[in-house]
Amino acid sequence: MRRKIIYIVNPVSGTSSKDGVQNTIAAETLKSGIPFQFFPSVANGDYAFLEETILTEKITDIVIAGGDGTVSQVVDSLMQMPVQFGIVPCGSGNGLAFGAGIPKTIKKALEVIFNNHSQWVDGFRVNNRFACMLCGIGFDGQVAHDFAKANQRGLATYVKKVFSNFFTATPYSFKIKLNNRTFTTDAYFISIANSNQFGNNFTIAPKASLADGKVDVVIVTDQSKLTLLYNTFMQVGGLNGLQKKENINENKSVIYFQTSEIRISNYGEAPMHIDGEPVEAEKKIHVEVQPNCFKLLTSKGGL
Repeated sequence: MRRKIIYIVNPVSGTSSKDGVQNTIAAETLKSGIPFQFFPSVANGDYAFLEETILTEKITDIVIAGGDGTVSQVVDSLMQMPVQFGIVPCGSGNGLAFGAGIPKTIKKALEVIFNNHSQWVDGFRVNNRFACMLCGIGFDGQVAHDFAKANQRGLATYVKKVFSNFFTATPYSFKIKLNNRTFTTDAYFISIANSNQFGNNFTIAPKASLADGKVDVVIVTDQSKLTLLYNTFMQVGGLNGLQKKENINENKSVIYFQTSEIRISNYGEAPMHIDGEPVEAEKKIHVEVQPNCFKLLTSKGGL
């Protein structure tokens, strides 16, 4: 089947100009000989209006030029369509793209698109919301809320928000329910990761895989700020081993395990984000993996 691409471009992702991104994409895709068209991203995140175009024009690929939040919205809307998805990373973190081995430069990312190598990957649901990559509850949820309000995007702004929140951060109370056990804990944050990327090549869940039917759960518990820094760096460096679900030690500074499903009681209504986008805090959080739910264009050996 001859390939046909729809590009969805988010005009406010990251720090790149929409015109520059779109012009580069157009020039490179013309060279490839693949027919294409552009659509802008939509604020409500609903892309069902593209279904008729996909079917009638036999579109084979939906490529998102944006960040993780835009990718999640597009995939959630169109995963039932007979298409594969690609990413030109233009967001502030680009965790899903980096986790799939997709380069950050536009031309290199397009090479991955044109090579046409795709793999089935997982997503997960946070209550009724779809996530491709990451859900954060607590400290990084607050950072995401503050970052969304900032006048500037980009890594430098994000780092500033991390440091400004670090000194005022306090732990939240949670109850964690798995199939085989329940425990309570006070924690600065809980990260639920489908990818080994937190964004910007920062790894919070080193053992995570996009295609293993599980999410990695990282719980950084109540401790002094000094040990919080030390243990977070240990986690990022891959020095905290995975615990088996049935042998979780809830007294550890960092609790790290994998599961296909988890329920969290968010007693303190800790702030939340899903794929970097701030969402309203919920007291009851149900996370469940959706295995092999969409095809992602990746570099060979990228997963």
